[in-house]
Amino acid sequence: MRQSPVVLVAAALGIAGTVLLAQQPERTRPAEHKADTKIIFLSGPKDHGDPGRHEYEKDLRGLAAALSAAPNLRGVKTEVYVGQAPRDPAVYADAAAIVLESSSDRDARETHPLFPPEQQTTNRTYDQPQLEFLKMLDARMKAGMGIAVLHYANWAEHWVARRYYLDWTGGLWIQGGSRNPVDQWRMTPQNPQHPILRGVKEWNYRDEVFVRFFLPPDLKRTELIVGTPARAAIGPQLASWAYERDGGGRAFVMGGPDFHDTLSTVDDFRRFLLNGIAWSAGIEIPPGGVESKGSIIP
Repeated sequence: MRQSPVVLVAAALGIAGTVLLAQQPERTRPAEHKADTKIIFLSGPKDHGDPGRHEYEKDLRGLAAALSAAPNLRGVKTEVYVGQAPRDPAVYADAAAIVLESSSDRDARETHPLFPPEQQTTNRTYDQPQLEFLKMLDARMKAGMGIAVLHYANWAEHWVARRYYLDWTGGLWIQGGSRNPVDQWRMTPQNPQHPILRGVKEWNYRDEVFVRFFLPPDLKRTELIVGTPARAAIGPQLASWAYERDGGGRAFVMGGPDFHDTLSTVDDFRRFLLNGIAWSAGIEIPPGGVESKGSIIP
C-alpha cells in the first residue's frame, strides 16, 4: 500500500437489491444490497461558528436525503437525530451503519452525540448508563454495524472515547499534535481500486480539514484521500481512510466538511462522502459512484 506523509502523533492515550433490465446504462443500475438498509445519522446541534459553517444538521440531512433519492441505489432508509444520540438499543438493532458529524467532547458548551463533555466526567470514566450505552454500540460494531465519522466529530478527549474510536475506526484526531487548517485544499485520491473512490476525481475546494490523525500502524486501514493545503506549512496529509474491522464491520473517516455549501457545489466531494457512507453500511457502490445532484442538498 502506498505510504502517505502521515505524522503519527505520540499523544497521551489510555490505551440484493434487484438489477434493472440489461439494456439500462451501467451507471444507472441500482446497487445490490439487502432491502431497506437503514443508516442512522447522528448530528450535533449547531453549537458554534458563523452561518454556513459547522452546519452539522444541514450537512447530514442533505446527505441522508441524497442517499435516499440516489437513482442508482435502492432500499436505503435513513433516520436523522440531532443532539444526544438515542439510548434505546432498538434504534440500532437493525442499523447497517451510523454516521456522525458534530463538535467534539472537549467543551461543555458543545455536543458530541456519543460522548458527553469530558468536564462532566470523573476519573476518566463515564457513569454506568453511558458505559452500558457504549458497550451496546460496541457489540453492534462487533456484529458488523458500520460507522462514518466526519470533520470535528473525530476529535476525542476522553480516554474511553479514544479507545472506542481506535477500535471502531483505527484512528482519531488528538489536540496538540493533529491539525485542522482552513485553506484551499487539493484532494488527491489514493488506492483508486477501492469502492469508495468509484467515480471520484481529484478536487480542489476551500474547507477546514481535520488532518494529522493519530494512526497506529494497521493493515486494516486503506488510505483514500491525501489533502494538500495551499498555504498551511504542514505538507500533504491523509484526510480520509477506510477501515475494515475484524468480524466484517466497516468505518469511513473524512476530515471535512466544514463549509456547508461544498456539499452542493463540489460534485466529487459530495460523491465521495455518499460513497463512503454507503460503503460503511455494506452497500455495493455502483461503478460510477452514488449519483446525486447538488440541488438535493438544502
